[in-house]
Amino acid sequence: MILGNFEESSMFPWLNALLTIVLGVAAAPPAPDTSWLQWGGPRRNFMVDSPTIASSWPSTGPKRIWERTIGEGHSAIVVEGNRLYTMYRPEGLLTVVRRARQETVAAIDAATGKPVWEYTYDSAVDDLNLSEGAGPHSTPLIVGNLVYALSSRSQIFAIDKQSGKLAWSHDMHAEFKAPLDDRGYSPSAIAYRDTVIVPAGGPGSSVVAFNQKTGAIAWKAGGFPVAPGSPIIINVDGQDQLVVLGANDVVGMSPADGAVLWTHPHKTEWGLNISTPVWGEGNLLLLSSAYNNGTRLLKLSQANGKTAVQELWYQNRMRVHIGTIIRLGDFAVGSSGDFGPCPTVAIDLKTGNVLWQNREFARSTFLYGDGKLIIVDEDGNLGLATASRDGLKVLAKASLLKNRAWTVPTLVGTRLYIRDRKTMMALELGG
Repeated sequence: MILGNFEESSMFPWLNALLTIVLGVAAAPPAPDTSWLQWGGPRRNFMVDSPTIASSWPSTGPKRIWERTIGEGHSAIVVEGNRLYTMYRPEGLLTVVRRARQETVAAIDAATGKPVWEYTYDSAVDDLNLSEGAGPHSTPLIVGNLVYALSSRSQIFAIDKQSGKLAWSHDMHAEFKAPLDDRGYSPSAIAYRDTVIVPAGGPGSSVVAFNQKTGAIAWKAGGFPVAPGSPIIINVDGQDQLVVLGANDVVGMSPADGAVLWTHPHKTEWGLNISTPVWGEGNLLLLSSAYNNGTRLLKLSQANGKTAVQELWYQNRMRVHIGTIIRLGDFAVGSSGDFGPCPTVAIDLKTGNVLWQNREFARSTFLYGDGKLIIVDEDGNLGLATASRDGLKVLAKASLLKNRAWTVPTLVGTRLYIRDRKTMMALELGG
């Protein structure tokens, strides 16, 4: 018998071997993610399949592989193979007097932190609000041989990832009458099939899709103002949908042609829906914004070619500003607040009730790997914690960054990459 006692099975060595293989495969953990090609990581939800990382580190922080100075910006770091890609505004001798009028997309050697190439373009700051930094704020996207980058002034550049040479570009302000956000453009592009899709915000071109290789316009659609948040792609009962944050609504579109499939109110002051939506089990879409908005949970379903949207609950006790939200089964964790204190908050997904608040970190961004939250707060603290419905258990904390840190960290294997407005580091988290 296949699951007989030990004495019976030991009579058939081949059976023992088969059982070992089958049970071993069933129990094997997911293969580690070896790249981070886009905003939000492999699944655009800031969660990675990671090897074991250490459960603590010294008061000085984890092992530092390298550290380098970079220019201003909040762009996150994407990774493929032995290269990192990010964006910044170069700094020079006159930076303290006048910010540079250019921005840079850079390829960086992952082992040393040294630049491999830099692509620099004009990006004036005269009409930008510089109180929270001049940008760039968007994060590059890697697809095939190209890196796609979006400037503070609504330009998109497709750059050869090996040579750093420009393949194609578009100025969405000039071509589609996309408004110039006085804080600087923030959304990050997303890939779908042979296109790269970006919120633009122009009349009749709220969202624009370009052919990845040629830059030809595949489609443009929508008549709604867009928000700074980045889009995601979800699948609702077999149908791919593009979820876009508008200034007053969340919008579901066809990523194939831009057709609007549904809309739902999600209004915040100044149109600042920033935090990326979270899609998960149960066809549930979780949205949270600051500035007199809050958090709502939507359930999506599709029948006869139409999508139904049901709001399960709304509450304003969790208001995620610029941070990320991590869904852990039946609860979610985020950093709540805008102008005042920003505690880490957990909410019950069934009811929307707050499970707990923790004030050990300032306004934070989070990612999740190896069962742990990796936390970077705006004061430059790096934290490691576990979260449950009962609370946050901080395992380690160290002050590493010295400038405003609003950039979500990147984890590939056990290597963590973090940055603030002026500094970038590679850290080793292996146990």
